[in-house]
Amino acid sequence: MKGRWAKYLMTGTLLALLAGCLSKPTDRGQQYKDGKLDQPLGLVNQPNAKGRPVNGRDFADQVGQIRSYSSGMYSRQSGTYSAIESWLIAGGYTRQLHQFGLDAYQMEGTDNYGNVQFTGYYTPVIEARYTRQGEFQYPLYRMPPKRGRLPSRADIYSGALGARYIVGYSNSLMDNFIMDVQGSGYVDYGDGCPLTFFGYGGKNGHAYRSIGKVLIDRGEVKREEMSMQAIRHWGASHRPEEVRELLEQNPSFVFFKPETFAPVRGASAVPLVAKASVASDRSLIPPGTALLAEVPLLNNNGKFTGKYEMRMMVSLDVGGAIKGQHFDIYQGIGPDAGHMAGWFNHYGRVWVLKTALGAGQSVFSSAQNSSSQGSLLVSQ
Repeated sequence: MKGRWAKYLMTGTLLALLAGCLSKPTDRGQQYKDGKLDQPLGLVNQPNAKGRPVNGRDFADQVGQIRSYSSGMYSRQSGTYSAIESWLIAGGYTRQLHQFGLDAYQMEGTDNYGNVQFTGYYTPVIEARYTRQGEFQYPLYRMPPKRGRLPSRADIYSGALGARYIVGYSNSLMDNFIMDVQGSGYVDYGDGCPLTFFGYGGKNGHAYRSIGKVLIDRGEVKREEMSMQAIRHWGASHRPEEVRELLEQNPSFVFFKPETFAPVRGASAVPLVAKASVASDRSLIPPGTALLAEVPLLNNNGKFTGKYEMRMMVSLDVGGAIKGQHFDIYQGIGPDAGHMAGWFNHYGRVWVLKTALGAGQSVFSSAQNSSSQGSLLVSQ
């Protein structure tokens, strides 16, 4: 993640709900306090935010991974990264950004009032076997050669690809799907060997459709109760053929590339540091972009606490459902990370940080491209 039990899991409430209410909701961290913003990225004197980033060490670790794994990206952004690290060491006060040669560009958000959507994704760990046996009946696939359009999810579930592309069998079609949406994961083959990293191998080229939205449209789950946990609960309480029919509503399908001793990497091929990397829309936010984010804090039940924390993050991944003023925050590996990723569908504010530009220069020269799916839930 787009980067994944991810890349890319959770996507939020519809813009119509934000725009259409007379009294605007605040239960997901919508702040509505910066006035109307009239451009996707607007230069501000300084971010109107309280507090300092809480993850300076993680940000430095993420920059170190960029330096090691993507020299081109690092060289393009090194001035900005260096200035940010100096600013963080000096205390990370937003009013001092200019002293370190940094400009801040506020994102307009999904509603033009600064409310940027945050969802979450993570790296699942699933059980599998090399051969079909017992409860392990659900194939995992590597990328086949592309000769024209590849089969849809429903056709793949029906065996359209053949056994030569199967790299294992899991005991849960839902687990396979969630790893597909996340874009990567770890697989335990049960043989006592280290976990195998299933990196993103490619997609079948079909359009992505949110199964969370399908469940809402069918009246199976209320919109306000939608989460990854709700989808899992629905799957656990329905017959396997019903689960398969639901998952087939999303024709898009991700293939994997098994690797031994591999770290979790996003579409930029850079290892990801939890809560210091995000998936973004590359047409708006190019890879390697440094972001100062005011992120809503949730309790263990996924409810907004009314508090925020400041974080420094880098855009290193992509997702099929991650469009426009929306970021998918990488939460880490395993069930605890998945628990929080499953709740995240909230709003905060984001500023792009760049070294001060000359007159007439644009914030970004160009946006680039690649990897994961997006959200299980409701796309905007």
